[in-house]
Amino acid sequence: MSRKPAYPAIPRAREALEVHIKELMDLGVLRKVGHNEQVVVGDVGALNTYTIPDRYPIPRIHETLTQLSKAKLITAMDALKGFHQNVLTDNAKKILRIIVHYGIYEYLRMPFGIKNAPSHYQSMMNTIFPEEL
Repeated sequence: MSRKPAYPAIPRAREALEVHIKELMDLGVLRKVGHNEQVVVGDVGALNTYTIPDRYPIPRIHETLTQLSKAKLITAMDALKGFHQNVLTDNAKKILRIIVHYGIYEYLRMPFGIKNAPSHYQSMMNTIFPEEL
């Protein structure tokens, strides 16, 4: 895959992008990449076309609601930025780089939009909470 240029953005969108990137950096999800490092890809749409689908089953909402209707006690947990809890391999970090108008960044944790992110996240939740899910 070839290097893609930064997407053009109007000033207001640039400001929002800068705020979002700073938030992801503060959370340890994203880091800035030096100018001399090669960028493999920054468009997850292109990456997703080459990704072999992970067929891990994701629960159907209707079945989940049916099970909940029989419950005596229901607990809700909020996994803040759930996908961002998955640390990426060094190879995945290089593949998941993004280019913006003021630099190159690479994800340190799984971003949204990756084809297999939902199935990987579900697998992780089933491993952590085997009895609850």
